[in-house]
Amino acid sequence: MNSVNNAGSSYGMEMLSAKMAKNQQEAQGQQSLQLLASASSSTQQIQASAPATGNLGQNINIKV
Repeated sequence: MNSVNNAGSSYGMEMLSAKMAKNQQEAQGQQSLQLLASASSSTQQIQASAPATGNLGQNINIKV
């Protein structure tokens, strides 16, 4: 009878471990999505504030 209790306890610990691993993966996924969203908004802000000149760097002054 003791081996049945040990098997049940082992199964319960495995389930708890799997649930904790799943929760950790979900939390990491949410953090990754938040990081990507913040990086995207930062890039959009930089592009919006950049001047709209398309000829930047086309003229090079060379003195010999």
